[in-house]
Amino acid sequence: MQSIRKQKRIAVLAHHRRENVFSGYSGIGDYHSGAYECDFVSPYTKSAGNVDADIMLVLQDWCSDEYLRQKKRADSDLVRLGHDPQLEANKNLKSLLFTHFGIGLEKTYATNLFPFIKPGTMNASVRFADLKKAAEIYTVPEIEIVAPRLVVCLGAVVYRAIRKTCGLPPAGDLDMAIKSPFCFGSGQVWAQSHPGRLGQNNRNRGGVNRVAGDWRRMAEAVAWDVSRGRPK
Repeated sequence: MQSIRKQKRIAVLAHHRRENVFSGYSGIGDYHSGAYECDFVSPYTKSAGNVDADIMLVLQDWCSDEYLRQKKRADSDLVRLGHDPQLEANKNLKSLLFTHFGIGLEKTYATNLFPFIKPGTMNASVRFADLKKAAEIYTVPEIEIVAPRLVVCLGAVVYRAIRKTCGLPPAGDLDMAIKSPFCFGSGQVWAQSHPGRLGQNNRNRGGVNRVAGDWRRMAEAVAWDVSRGRPK
């Protein structure tokens, strides 16, 4: 019953997202006759919709206008999974999850901080004011609903938006953010580098595998048993 109540509350957020597209952006349902629409804040949750998950993942934004418009028909993977499994960022994220937590994406609850379609390319930026507004309306309420043991913010700007929404001062650059987790309810909120090639390479600059160390320390901080894929 608790899971059903959580799903209903998330569906309310999804309805709000459909009816209140931010100015200057497009809605998820505006492409390919609404093929990507869903009862989640982000289609990414289709692959990671465990509302009772111990781990919640927060990526920045889902897709861009150019990326979706260049497709002649709806992308079957995006419709079914809510993400592109061939994208390097998604491959890296799944690998990090399995290596350091012993679980697959389906065992988590994952979402995008910004649930609308930005103009331009996939690497186009989104105004921080809009990211923070989305965090206030959607992401922080999702965290409250799911109540995970751990929230992983993938990218410094994602962590910054959630941290500011929670009324906390900035934590500095990505290195300082990774070293500055904070408590939210009964869980912890951590920053990690973006799982894409650029984010991983920047964090591992100089040939040092900092990303692995970052994730290992995070798993240790929440007392995770990687061999069993669950908290100790």
